[in-house]
Amino acid sequence: MYEKISGFCDEITDDFSEQLDAMQALGINYVEVRNLAVNGKPKAVIVDLTEDDLRAAKRELDSRGMRVSAIGSPIGKIMITDDFESHLERFKGALRAADILDTSYIRMFSFFLPEGEDPNSHRDEVMRRLQALSAAARQHRPDILLLHENESDIYGDTPARCRDIFETVGAENLRLTLDPANFVACGVKPFSEALPALQPWLHYVHVKDKESQAGKVVVAGEGAAEWRELLGALKLAGYDGFFSLEPHLQVAGRSFGYTGHDLFAKAHAGFMNLLNETGWQSATTSAP
Repeated sequence: MYEKISGFCDEITDDFSEQLDAMQALGINYVEVRNLAVNGKPKAVIVDLTEDDLRAAKRELDSRGMRVSAIGSPIGKIMITDDFESHLERFKGALRAADILDTSYIRMFSFFLPEGEDPNSHRDEVMRRLQALSAAARQHRPDILLLHENESDIYGDTPARCRDIFETVGAENLRLTLDPANFVACGVKPFSEALPALQPWLHYVHVKDKESQAGKVVVAGEGAAEWRELLGALKLAGYDGFFSLEPHLQVAGRSFGYTGHDLFAKAHAGFMNLLNETGWQSATTSAP
């Protein structure tokens, strides 16, 4: 059975212990952390948690033998016209979380663009900011990998501009989190158009699907994200990274999604069926 299955546990419920209970009940031993409610405090964005909060979360994970696959940070999810220096300072929170929660992966983005403006008019500033983030990560800890997620309305929302990022920044610590449903939302075919352009940088995969560019989010394999073709190609290429469930089956917001216990279990079952269909369930991997 393929072992590197993770997920955004905050899509299940707000309570961290209940989230982990639900993940373990599904046989999932990794989580991608985005928002956490620990130490009796309200839910907060992972990069804004204190050291004490993060250590409390780590104790909870350790007590169950669970691990963090990635920090699901919001870094890069501001307007390209917003102040960057304060955002770079906030990035220290993502690095702190990676240190305490014992992961080398930080999810991030390439900045929202003003509606209707030519992305090329902001290209140089996007690259400058991404270079600064990759340099800060490298200086903090050489093994940190920044995983850029393709997202609607950011600079890197198409395969061509994602490729432009990786080739221009040229940083060994900047790689791709592939979100097939987000490509569908941009009118891009994930297997036919995105994978051939981006496979050299592919390092992590988010699991959700979308019926069509304007359609609703659905269980992986039930939409237009070409999941069977993607999984077949990734298996053939020897991909051994994480598949992280981000179902968004009830709420699919810009910075947060919600699915709930039952639908999260449905999303997990659907993806396990896809892995069975495409020959992944006989594969084993060692933990990172």
